[in-house]
Amino acid sequence: MTYCNNALRVTRWILFLEVSAAIILAASHMIPTEKSELDGWYSEHVKSFNKRDKMKLDSELVAAEENATVIKVRGDGSGDFKTITEAIESVPACNTKRVVIWIGGGVYKEKLKIDRNKPFVTLYGSPNNMPNLTFDGDASKYGTVYSATLTVEADYFTAANLIIENSSPRPDGKRKGEQALAARIWGNKVAIYNCKFIGFQDTLCDDRGLHLYKDCFIQGTVDFIFGGGTSLYLNTQLDVVVDGGLGVIAAHSREQESECSGFSFVHCSITGTGGRNTYLGRAWRPRSRVVFAYTTMADIIHPKGWNDMDNFGYDKTVSFGEYKCSGLGSNFSKRVQYGKQLSDEKVQQFVSLEYLKSDTWLLPPPNHEDLEN
Repeated sequence: MTYCNNALRVTRWILFLEVSAAIILAASHMIPTEKSELDGWYSEHVKSFNKRDKMKLDSELVAAEENATVIKVRGDGSGDFKTITEAIESVPACNTKRVVIWIGGGVYKEKLKIDRNKPFVTLYGSPNNMPNLTFDGDASKYGTVYSATLTVEADYFTAANLIIENSSPRPDGKRKGEQALAARIWGNKVAIYNCKFIGFQDTLCDDRGLHLYKDCFIQGTVDFIFGGGTSLYLNTQLDVVVDGGLGVIAAHSREQESECSGFSFVHCSITGTGGRNTYLGRAWRPRSRVVFAYTTMADIIHPKGWNDMDNFGYDKTVSFGEYKCSGLGSNFSKRVQYGKQLSDEKVQQFVSLEYLKSDTWLLPPPNHEDLEN
């Protein structure tokens, strides 16, 4: 009996230590409340590969980063490749090392895809001369999710300093298949830095997996961020370009309560046009989950804030939340009942790097000077 009691005490002590460690880790990863502190905090918590504890990173990621290579794309033919497509094709199937594809300035009209068997690819443009990746595919020709200028199905993908555009014309409500994606991000453990996504309806298909978007710009009209990703948007501008009609920023596709997915917008800004007729999000699926925290909202947000699309019962199951937002569009007095002002406790999971399990995979973008030399 004494042995059993001692064993029980040890088990309880181990559980206590594990829970305490988890609480401490989550607290250390909490995003600061002041936007001015964001970059310093991020640099402290997301260190470069050479400064990381390799034992905490995914083993396959460690092997890939230790054997990284750089290839260059220049439209004038002076690089290793003239097109981005050729550079991606040069990455071997079942790739096991980081391949940084440096892209020179200019316009690249290409429909790009990084297949599932090509993980560890980075597309990198100069922050001072961002390349423009553009194509005009739309749903009428390719189907909605296959219309993207850039499709990423591979894991451990990184992008930095790119303009990713779908140049299809603005939908007029008359043509069938007007949806046109700039990008579809389907791979897991993906980081996007300082990129611009340009489109109208369905600009960014944030499809599935753990995704970070930091310092980005996303433009669109209806559902211009949609999908089932578990995604954290930091310091990202959401630019609504509605011209007299309905606008919707986010349409999340969470189906089951057990799913951990959701869109979390933290220290973002909502800008644009169209009067007060843009919804923060709509109930695309029964358990859609979208949170806005510390976000500045222009006076273009519909007073109700959120839309259940008259789907029966969805108002009881969706998770739509706001936390300490500001600006004229953040007025909560006329919000729908299923749009919640989150408590300090409820918001914690959405304003932490733990939301992305970042310690195992998240790295900053490559150093610009290292690539330019």
